[in-house]
Amino acid sequence: MNLIGEFTDLTGGLVLPVALDLGIRVDCVASERSLLTSDALRGTSDDADWGRYVAAVEVELSDLGRAPVGIEGTVHSTLPIGAGLSSSAALEVAIAVALCAVADFELDPLELARATQRAEHRAVGVPSGIMDQAASMLGRAGHAILIDTSTLEFEYIPLPQELALVIVDSGVSRRLESSAYGERRRELDAGHPARVRHVTTENRRVSEVAAILREPGQPRLGELGPLFAEGHESLRRDFEVSIPELDLLVALAVEAGAVAARMTGGGFGGSIVALAERDRAEKLARDVLAEYGDKGAAYICEPSDGARELA
Repeated sequence: MNLIGEFTDLTGGLVLPVALDLGIRVDCVASERSLLTSDALRGTSDDADWGRYVAAVEVELSDLGRAPVGIEGTVHSTLPIGAGLSSSAALEVAIAVALCAVADFELDPLELARATQRAEHRAVGVPSGIMDQAASMLGRAGHAILIDTSTLEFEYIPLPQELALVIVDSGVSRRLESSAYGERRRELDAGHPARVRHVTTENRRVSEVAAILREPGQPRLGELGPLFAEGHESLRRDFEVSIPELDLLVALAVEAGAVAARMTGGGFGGSIVALAERDRAEKLARDVLAEYGDKGAAYICEPSDGARELA
């Protein structure tokens, strides 16, 4: 989940994502060919839409020299699909870690992130940036990750223990390949003034948020609210990726007492993220959903370690 820095990775900018304690787990053994089942993702990798991600990851790892060892098993997920929480990257990275484990094939975390980014491009044809896969690999409990996507240099930024991450899913599902995501990238490449203005100002906001969070004792947490609000407005007006449901959820979260709130993810649906005082987070989530209606869902999340092989 991205705290702030939306679409900046399309031009090598700064991002500040967090790996969540929601995620995808693959229970598997080595096999001659890959065959995975999942109730959460529906069907098997042979006939399901998500199977294309598995196949694409296998191709990218093969190109890097991985031996042709398949995996057979089950995919489990606590991550809502289509909610703007990087579910495709989580799947790609989990599959890649499993495929590397059964083949005794080691890759640097960022090299694996690059491979799974290429797999995303191969699977769905969307020119997405590196942030989602990098965050899924690099996550550290209690921290966000400041990533310069032009160099892939990164820094762990501590998150205040007194604040909780409240994610509210709008219930409006979106698929990047059917959204205007690719169009926005083309507009950036062409120098569209409003799109470029969003990225330029968003890079500044990422730097300012990281500076606030770095400070011992974090005395300026109250300044996060205006920065998040400015970022959401930029996504709404300059980048034009928000929708009325996300705008409403942000307003409801602020009204309910959030320290800061904004849309997160690729837009055109999905979720917002709110920072809330930990002892008020559950009430904030309930209050927002009570006003928003039945189609929404809320998750109180913790910054987590990234993808890894489990015993």
